Amino acid sequence: MSRIIKNHVQVMILVCAFLFAGCVDHSGKQIPPGSTVVSEPIVLTILHMNDHHSHLDARTITLQLATAKGKREAIRTELGGFPRITAAFKEMEAQAEHVITIHSGDAITGDLYYTLTEGRADAEMMNTVCFDVMAVGNHEFDHGDAGLKKFAEYLHDDPCRTALLSANVRFGPESPLAEASELIQPSVILERGGHEIGIIGLTVAGKTQNASRPDPGTHFIDEATAAQNEIDRLRAAGVDIIILATHIGYEADRALVEQLSGVDVVVGGDTHTLLGPEILQEYGMSPAGPYPTHGTDRDGNPVCIVQAWQYTAVAGELRVHFDEYGGVTSCTGTPWVLIGDEFSRPQATDVSLTPAESAAIQADIATGDVLRITVPDAAASDILAPYAKQKRELGDMVIGSAANNLCLRRVPGAKRDISRSSLGDLCNRNERVNAHGGDVQQLVAEAFLWQGREFFQAEISILNGGAVRADIPAGRITVQDVYTVLPFANTLVQLNITGDEIKAVLEDAIDAVINIGNVASGSYPYAGGLRWHLDLNQPKGARFTNLEIKDEDGLYRPIDLNRIYKVITISYLADGKDYYTTFKGIGSDRRVNVDLDHADALLQYVRSQETNGSRVTRLPIKAYSTQVFIDTSPSSSEGFDQYVLAPTDRF
Repeated sequence: MSRIIKNHVQVMILVCAFLFAGCVDHSGKQIPPGSTVVSEPIVLTILHMNDHHSHLDARTITLQLATAKGKREAIRTELGGFPRITAAFKEMEAQAEHVITIHSGDAITGDLYYTLTEGRADAEMMNTVCFDVMAVGNHEFDHGDAGLKKFAEYLHDDPCRTALLSANVRFGPESPLAEASELIQPSVILERGGHEIGIIGLTVAGKTQNASRPDPGTHFIDEATAAQNEIDRLRAAGVDIIILATHIGYEADRALVEQLSGVDVVVGGDTHTLLGPEILQEYGMSPAGPYPTHGTDRDGNPVCIVQAWQYTAVAGELRVHFDEYGGVTSCTGTPWVLIGDEFSRPQATDVSLTPAESAAIQADIATGDVLRITVPDAAASDILAPYAKQKRELGDMVIGSAANNLCLRRVPGAKRDISRSSLGDLCNRNERVNAHGGDVQQLVAEAFLWQGREFFQAEISILNGGAVRADIPAGRITVQDVYTVLPFANTLVQLNITGDEIKAVLEDAIDAVINIGNVASGSYPYAGGLRWHLDLNQPKGARFTNLEIKDEDGLYRPIDLNRIYKVITISYLADGKDYYTTFKGIGSDRRVNVDLDHADALLQYVRSQETNGSRVTRLPIKAYSTQVFIDTSPSSSEGFDQYVLAPTDRF
């Protein structure tokens, strides 16, 4: 479009603005004053990922694949790995004209790669993709503002210089990022096909403040307020397309867009949400919604919402059609689940796949059009190789074995945080897990109690479900497995507190789960030596009943609200993080910093089982902290409301 014609159109828009306080385009979208009309519509391709948490290697997944007509069975193959992400992004980028690449946060912490390199390995792998932007996630603050600064500098030590975005962070005056505006920005403007595209970053506010480790002076303002302020600023500058790169969670994204005016697309992260077509269920996965999810802003305009699961397993490909004004006319796409090209039956089965069965698997994958066989990018694999060698040398040390699968789950029930397990529906839809919560969380709580008894005769351990980050599959357990399960930098702390304070802190944690939602699902409590009944429909203070303490004889007796108990927990919770606010009020006279690494406690527990000739196994149901779980009960479509099993294992 010539400058004269473009200026003429801008004048017409301004006339509309003065006469009618805004015009409406042919798609019905309200045209904000100052919008620039571009002569051609555009199809924008957004390639995205989120929450890889330093998981740079491929892992094994068991899928339900068709080996013959009408027959599905468990088939193993590789899943993800950053070199596959790189390859998929390169392939898709080569096939589209107007592309934007987005990482929606939590790139670091969660694997030995971070323990060894403090984010350098993650940054180098991300630069093989060369993301346009990355939203700053809550775990980018796990090692304070200085940890985020170090990672940002690693990421920028490359011509890509990926823009790190957060519109709602306010760094304190003493923060090392206070004067580093070039490292963390609220938004950027990109140009594609004659359109100016504004991308705004958002970091989950309450969770980062309470469930990570930003510097004391650093705080986060309300996400909706920050987003709207930045949208208005960009729109006033003539930007005609607005994308939010958020790290606030899927349900929070859906609620957020209804509060905003002028947003077109939300590319999210934080809740590790798998979105996609129904065929994923046939493959043994549990999508939480469609990809893309369609929403509307407060003016009734369409908004496209996506997220791409976790741990380099999915490369999202979103295609958004915009009209000449930058209004969304449609959006489609695929959350490509990246898998290997070798397939086998589980190791317990000796029967090899026949050529006909292998052909049926290939046909099934092609028909489903969501699993993507991807050869890892060679250059990315070469960059990763020396880091992988370091990791193997440390992580391959075998310390024990698991007799059965230990499932990961934060919250019991069938409607909260139900797609997190890397073992798929084996765990995500497991009756025992729905009734009592995560096996691996419960095992870690037991390991902490075991360690606490060794050092100060601890009677109870208390843990937040979000501190535990991975399943433990049946088989050998290595150092790497332990640090993948417990990747964060926490130490053990002794608290001498009353039974009443124990009940209060449990109520604090559940209050966050209920009132904040899936963003705070990690607050859900697990305990060793303590069990309860929980009804989320009751008011705060009355949700926990039948609180019982296990005594020295192995019998459970009602908790004494007035008695002082010796409790072991992690430093993160003892500081009042993750909404465990009652703990924060415990004075130094009742707190002892044990200064033992919390992951080492699990490591030593696993070793102790092996030394005694036993393998690590699931605890008996009677030892699970959640004995009865009653969820909030709106519609039956959200799942059963009450879960309680007889004290037998069902797996």
